[in-house]
Amino acid sequence: MDAALIETFEPHEEIELDLLLEAVWRQYHYDFRGYSRASLHRRMARALGRFGLASLSELQHRLLREPAAFAELMGFLTIQVSEMFRDPAYFLALRQKVVPHLRTYPSLKVWIAGCANGEEFYSLAILFREEGLEDRTIFYCTDISPAALTKAEAGIYDLQRIPQFTENHRLAGGKASLSDYYTAAYGAAVFDKTLRRRAVFAEHNLASDEVFSEVHLVSSRNVLIYFDRDLQDRALGLFGESLVRSGFLGLGSKETLRFSRHSDAFADFDEREKIYRRNTAPLRGIADAA
Repeated sequence: MDAALIETFEPHEEIELDLLLEAVWRQYHYDFRGYSRASLHRRMARALGRFGLASLSELQHRLLREPAAFAELMGFLTIQVSEMFRDPAYFLALRQKVVPHLRTYPSLKVWIAGCANGEEFYSLAILFREEGLEDRTIFYCTDISPAALTKAEAGIYDLQRIPQFTENHRLAGGKASLSDYYTAAYGAAVFDKTLRRRAVFAEHNLASDEVFSEVHLVSSRNVLIYFDRDLQDRALGLFGESLVRSGFLGLGSKETLRFSRHSDAFADFDEREKIYRRNTAPLRGIADAA
């Protein structure tokens, strides 16, 4: 974390941040109290500039009285940065190493935790279609942001992003042309709505909500990096409780289980691509809600 950034905030500003996060939790029932302080400071500084306010106390005052202001603040509190088949080697590892195990199940559940604007979901839906697993799979696509979920369900992306998506798909072992899965019009690519027929889009907060049961793959990439250690442990506990025995967990390239209190409950499956497998070890005191 960026310690220097934290040090630019005075003690009273730390108190203001605590009070603002508590107000958000009590008024709107979104819990950001376990998010990385450095990340929160960075986002709040941007939000103050956007709202033209001088302090977090002023921002809190406005949020408590203007629900529309909170909806706008959610754009600062939640990071929605992704791309289709991001880190292609991860998806290639899923295709080559994980899919053969998933084929042994008559039905499958996949949880994309922190699905943002849907890029990761469509990546997995396309991969599962190409590998003949789509019709036996239910995809649970969750995020804390209602606006992100709306975009994810729409499946519409700027056409300028498609060349990168296409190259990523190729490097991920794609078996068809990515253009087979979308229609281009008016500067946008609209992904085939049949890719969503097996998907459930739902709000879910890893800080306060509970598990999905009997999941075979959890893919939650570049989410934990925004959490403090306690919230990381809570999220990993949820993932572990959700997974079937020998189920798979995929994390982002900068994330690890190594220092988690739940590390003993998982085994390395593909260490390089941060893919883990649930073993029989018990999870340690899973995730008491904050």
